[in-house]
Amino acid sequence: MPINSRMLCRWAGMTAVAACLSGAVIGSAAAQDFPARDVTFVVGFAPGGVADTVARLVGQGLSTKLGRTVVVENRGGAGGNIAASSVSRANPDGYTLLVTTTALAINLTLRKNNGFAAGDFKTVAVVASSPESLVTSANNPANSLADFVKAAKDKPINFGTAGVGSGSHIAAEYFFKNIAHIKAQHIPFQGGAPAMNAVMGNQIDLLATTLGGGAAAQIAAGKLKGLGVASAKRVSVVPNVPTYAEAGFPKFEASSWVGIFAPAKTDPAIVAKLNAAVEEVMKDPKLQAKLTSIGFDPMHGSQSEADSYFRAEVANWGKMVKAVGLSIN
Repeated sequence: MPINSRMLCRWAGMTAVAACLSGAVIGSAAAQDFPARDVTFVVGFAPGGVADTVARLVGQGLSTKLGRTVVVENRGGAGGNIAASSVSRANPDGYTLLVTTTALAINLTLRKNNGFAAGDFKTVAVVASSPESLVTSANNPANSLADFVKAAKDKPINFGTAGVGSGSHIAAEYFFKNIAHIKAQHIPFQGGAPAMNAVMGNQIDLLATTLGGGAAAQIAAGKLKGLGVASAKRVSVVPNVPTYAEAGFPKFEASSWVGIFAPAKTDPAIVAKLNAAVEEVMKDPKLQAKLTSIGFDPMHGSQSEADSYFRAEVANWGKMVKAVGLSIN
């Protein structure tokens, strides 16, 4: 019997369905066997930084949960974009994951040639956040953020950050320009350590940084004075530092976070499995205490909650980037 066009279409349709079902079975089998080998955390920043510190803490616990070694590979550069671009093109099998910071959300608006889009990733989990803060030297006469802003109305001030385009830089620029309405000159440094030394040595008026970037320890030691934290409530590790709202600026909150991301085409079952394992790791009281002690808030949530959080952060930081008029080609 000759094969007519209708029969050919029907045969093609059945073949397509069979192929889809076959793919689903293969994907399901891969998820059931996952992980069959070691997992790599590609960290978008240098060793010793915020992302690296959190990646190693979480990775250690995840190694125990998964029964496989979690290898940390630092691939810094371009504000985290080198690592992000690499992972976005990696084999979507769950074995190569990106560990990065708020920079991923910021760069989608800040940088014009990222080499990736938000849709190139699936959010596995957002594990920790640290509020943005403004700190000054211990002997600065200002005792609060309100005092400092009042004094800055009559004289020019400057503030430092670790580089250009970080969350700390953008949050500070946005606060000064759009909320406090004072002029402040930005002074970028090549890393957090020289910026911290500069404010402690009175070489700059203020340092914009996260508590988790080393500021919490210096405040607790009395080497720095915390003027304010951009969070909804005070932070337990530095309980004497008021929130921005307490200082009279209630409409501003900003935190930098650390998240884990997979390539977009990763099997959802594998992403869910990773999320569940990370959630178990984050319930460890010892890990929580360690993160809290260095100025981080441990975070929890399902994969869909983590992804919704990331999308909201892309919009929020994008708004601030546009408001301050910052762009990097």
